[in-house]
Amino acid sequence: MTEPRKGGERKERREEGPEGKDEKPFFATGEIVGSYRLLYTYWQHAGPRAEESILREQDFQHLQRLIAQGHTRLDALLAQLRSHFRNRIDPEAARKAAKEYYGIELPTAEAVDRVADQLAGWLIEAASQWGMVRIRHAWRKEREEEGRRGAQ
Repeated sequence: MTEPRKGGERKERREEGPEGKDEKPFFATGEIVGSYRLLYTYWQHAGPRAEESILREQDFQHLQRLIAQGHTRLDALLAQLRSHFRNRIDPEAARKAAKEYYGIELPTAEAVDRVADQLAGWLIEAASQWGMVRIRHAWRKEREEEGRRGAQ
């Protein structure tokens, strides 16, 4: 995100974590989840239950099974993984975290889904870092092909 500065210059504005700096969990790249502030806020509200929402070896195994079953589209994987993580999220902590993060009251189920989305994205980013999956940017490929066709 950019914001204007004096003299017409633009300065990058970064999402900041709860400690006032960019925070990402281990092996997160930000490639899918732009800001992990909601997840960090959730962890603060979840207390001891926060450790239930940290990636485990079983999560990576579940992701590998989904891919082996033919789930290769990012949107399909994220939807499947959201379901996988829902039961590990404290609904009340998710609701409080969403209210703090978004500044509005969300229905509890939606707050849980938003936290689960961040966990799902984090799992795919971490799996990518470990070489288990490769994130392809199809939109980049399409744009490159359009550029090549236009240059001919």
